[in-house]
Amino acid sequence: MEALENEDGSYTIGNGTYISKAEVFGGYKCADRGLLLPLFSEYTWRLEVRATLYLLGLLYCFLGVAIIADIFMGAIEKITSKTRKVYLTSEKEDEPEVIEVRIWSDTVANLTLMALGSSAPEILLSIIEVISRNFESGELGPSTIVGSAAFNLFVISAVCVMTIPSGENRRIKDIKVFAVTAVFSVVAYLWLLIILVASSRDEVEWWEALITLLLFPLLVTIAWIAEKNFFGVPNKTDTSKQIELGSFQPADKFLRERQYFRDGRLDRDGLVAFIKEVKNYPGLTDEDAAVLAASKLVESQSHSRMWYRVGAVRSMTGGRKTQPQLSYKLKEVYNAMNEHPEAPTVGEVPKVMPHKNAIIDFHSASCAVMENIGKFPVAICRSGRIDSKVSVRVETIDGTATEEQDYVPINQVITFEPGEAEKFIDVEIINDNQWEPDEEFFLKLSLLINSEQRQGVQLGRISIMEITILNDDEPGMVMFQKRGFLVKESVGNAVIPVVRKNGADGEITIKWRTIDKSAVSGRDFEGGEGLLVFKHTEISQNIEIPIIDDMTPEKDEHFEIELFDPEGGAKLGQINRTAVTITNDDDFNNVLSNMMMLTNANVHALQVHHETYVSQIKDALNVNGGDIENATGADYVLHFLTFGWKILFAMVPPPSILGGWLCFFVSLGAIGFLTAIIGDLASIFGCLVGLKDSVTAITFVALGTSLPDTFASKSAAIQEKYADNAIGNVTGSNSVNVFLGLGLPWLLASVYHAVNNTKFMVSAGNLGFSVGLFTGLSIATIGVLMLRRVLGVFGKTELGGPTIPKIISGIVMICFWVVYILFASFQAYGYFN
Repeated sequence: MEALENEDGSYTIGNGTYISKAEVFGGYKCADRGLLLPLFSEYTWRLEVRATLYLLGLLYCFLGVAIIADIFMGAIEKITSKTRKVYLTSEKEDEPEVIEVRIWSDTVANLTLMALGSSAPEILLSIIEVISRNFESGELGPSTIVGSAAFNLFVISAVCVMTIPSGENRRIKDIKVFAVTAVFSVVAYLWLLIILVASSRDEVEWWEALITLLLFPLLVTIAWIAEKNFFGVPNKTDTSKQIELGSFQPADKFLRERQYFRDGRLDRDGLVAFIKEVKNYPGLTDEDAAVLAASKLVESQSHSRMWYRVGAVRSMTGGRKTQPQLSYKLKEVYNAMNEHPEAPTVGEVPKVMPHKNAIIDFHSASCAVMENIGKFPVAICRSGRIDSKVSVRVETIDGTATEEQDYVPINQVITFEPGEAEKFIDVEIINDNQWEPDEEFFLKLSLLINSEQRQGVQLGRISIMEITILNDDEPGMVMFQKRGFLVKESVGNAVIPVVRKNGADGEITIKWRTIDKSAVSGRDFEGGEGLLVFKHTEISQNIEIPIIDDMTPEKDEHFEIELFDPEGGAKLGQINRTAVTITNDDDFNNVLSNMMMLTNANVHALQVHHETYVSQIKDALNVNGGDIENATGADYVLHFLTFGWKILFAMVPPPSILGGWLCFFVSLGAIGFLTAIIGDLASIFGCLVGLKDSVTAITFVALGTSLPDTFASKSAAIQEKYADNAIGNVTGSNSVNVFLGLGLPWLLASVYHAVNNTKFMVSAGNLGFSVGLFTGLSIATIGVLMLRRVLGVFGKTELGGPTIPKIISGIVMICFWVVYILFASFQAYGYFN
């Protein structure tokens, strides 16, 4: 039925008369721009107040989209983590080796569900805009897609290039897949130019939109072929089995046996090796060791870009972190265990090579001093090779004691001249004449940054020393830490700590001896006698007893160690004798099972999705997901700001239901609804401050949707060994944005217009200029990355490398983004017409 416009601006349809939309809003500025907004008559308020409220609303909705996208990513992780069992031949004829491998290819997952997860707001914004405008083209959706692509390629690449620590580099591992996605990202925008300018100017026909959409499955197929290397040059090693098994890569039997997660469980031998190393650091409980083991396991796993994006969102919103949160002391121990550059990813510290290197460590792992001691010396020892000149750095680290208030900070280089085996460093305690409980701080040894100065020197087992400030000047009592110790027969050395309590003044000595019981010296262990020396202020020493592994089944056996004859004024404590029980493997496994459960519990708590409503709601209610001990002030502020979104989205079905698909579609619907609101907020805000939709899209909207990806890529660049998760997925995501974000809505609109014998018009002016400018700059950026890969001046690496060249590269890419923003804005306002 035809609508007739009257002189007063009203419309007559049939027998009814209707007033116009402009008449409804009374001519108030920008009041008729939204699909869902305004919800009430705020359009009567002052423009400044409205603009401020719409900007705050836009930023708040960006946080909401980030949170629901976190849940959406959890559903995707659940879907793509499905596995199947594969049976391999093993040494046992009747027991084949069974492993579980992912069904989803990494490349297919990255370019489909994961790309959709990170780009859903941009894609849905474009679809919603076309539908809400009665299948007519708008500027906000397409410009957001191009603007987001520009920010992703130029700014994120620049951040990743420059954020790598000095002296490190990251190369793209799967260069074939990157080449495919890079070519398609350029082809996507060239195809847009052809549609808008050459093929049918200012019009999009249905077949053009269909080709745009079909380029998406073509990209996925070719990238998958490149990943599998079906038509490429064969690798130097036989990888046919690796292709069959997806992410499982059995390079050899040793690597298979060193897998730390098998069928979702921790490798027990690997945990034993790790716990043995952890126990070299005094004062750590089993719970501490389990947290450190979980940290090592999470670090050793390969992570997808989705994992880093979820971690970035949770950091931005005060949610549960995707990595274990370590206390200050545990963090120092963890860093000390990773100090050596050649340390393996999981488990053991580097093997000490005294015939090749000088070994530097503290004489003791801990000491205690009186608050009024003033200055006192700490011994730093050198073993191994002593015929060279070597240097290490010594620095203090706060514990409960703080620098300048409780002690004078130290940060200096100690140099051992040839022949020197011991050096002393003076530590000064500040006496503030106020009562305080015992406090501690730490001395840390580290290798120098210069690679030449690191050669020929290696840190020993005691690279961190704990210093406790006491109010007691007694020599103290010496005793064992516990009355009994349990060790595995294959442990190597049983390390038995001896502690000095109730004072640490002066140098004391105490003798020890082993006493045969059911375990006999020479057959089950290497016993004897020895002398422990506690220097002034030292409060802990270890007795090491080699355990003999005879590889024969036997019952539990034990021997005793006795302390006697203390000298220097010290007294024997209550525990002057301890029993060491050597267990068989079965009983030791029972003891180890508790550690396994603790470690697995820590790892399970870090998964990116929730299994139940209870855990989902608990995480939403509590700051840092309930880990209040490690929550920061920023976590509390962000949790308060996002609390409403968290509670609302905790009602989304958890990914454990229907394999994650229910959560997937409900989250997608929530993202769509929020995206519609964001579109209204952005359009009205831009109108109020005088910005065109295309300019608002490439600035505010593009930045708001891309910030989580920025933090995710930065984390991936720093933590990953390769650059694939940092920048390798940027080009693929940019391609998917075009193929789905423009191909799908344009196909719907062009088919609608074709059915109604009308044309789907898309102005080539601003959009064509923006696409052309971005295409040229994107080719230049990809060229810069490839030059960095092949030229020695950049370190032959995409990310990192020499400091000055990497900074120059990053600045050039950021300048590309600034040029894009300025020129696209000038075009929108008619300066280039």
